[in-house]
Amino acid sequence: MQLRLLTFNALFKGDVRPRMEAIGALLERSDYDVVCLQEVMAPGMARLLARLARSFPHRQYTGGTLVKGGLVLLSRRPIAERRFVRYPFTRPLRPELLMRKGAQVALLHTAAGPFAVLNTHLSANRDDDWSPGNRFSAVARAELATLAGALAAIPASVPAVVTGDLNLPRDAEALARFCAAAGLRDAMAGDERPTYRPTPRWPDPPAFDHVLLRGPVTASCELVLTDDAITLPDGRSVYLSDHYGVAASLRV
Repeated sequence: MQLRLLTFNALFKGDVRPRMEAIGALLERSDYDVVCLQEVMAPGMARLLARLARSFPHRQYTGGTLVKGGLVLLSRRPIAERRFVRYPFTRPLRPELLMRKGAQVALLHTAAGPFAVLNTHLSANRDDDWSPGNRFSAVARAELATLAGALAAIPASVPAVVTGDLNLPRDAEALARFCAAAGLRDAMAGDERPTYRPTPRWPDPPAFDHVLLRGPVTASCELVLTDDAITLPDGRSVYLSDHYGVAASLRV
């Protein structure tokens, strides 16, 4: 079984509608089987994506005023089971808690049997310090423990991918311990390229967006949406997001 997957943090602020319109049109033309998006906060934007990317008839998002966790999953494969697992409330207090972060768990129906996709967005480290003693490292460990529990609830015989914006560099200790405990492999291990778009203020950001594999799954990954931009009516040119996308060709 082969599956093309995209994970992409779509950025919840700044010229949202024209960027979402461009993203929806791009997805409709794409060859992806499954798309995992983060930071789609408004239900109206989730519905807009559904209208523009009609070839993805199977969708997962929940929320009235805000989409839970800002997570949207679009699939060309049927979704047999779905649920949302919310992360625990943790200090320090921060506006980000309003996003109700967590993980989408989707069990796809494929010709080779069930395949699990977990789409998530962990809390940001506001100190940019991923050492074990940092206050936000404790937040990450609590959220990863919940994510590990959600993965463990899926039978071990079911191959799985955990993907999204984990807000952890590839070499973070918390990420390494999580992968070891959950039986996950980093499909981009050793890749030093950033997935957050470099800026003059942050010229050398880490990779925050990951593709983690469980079971008999192999993957080749590439960075996408690196230079894609749109021109707004006022003449400004803006990128689709402050993140790059990660496209993974999965084989079970």
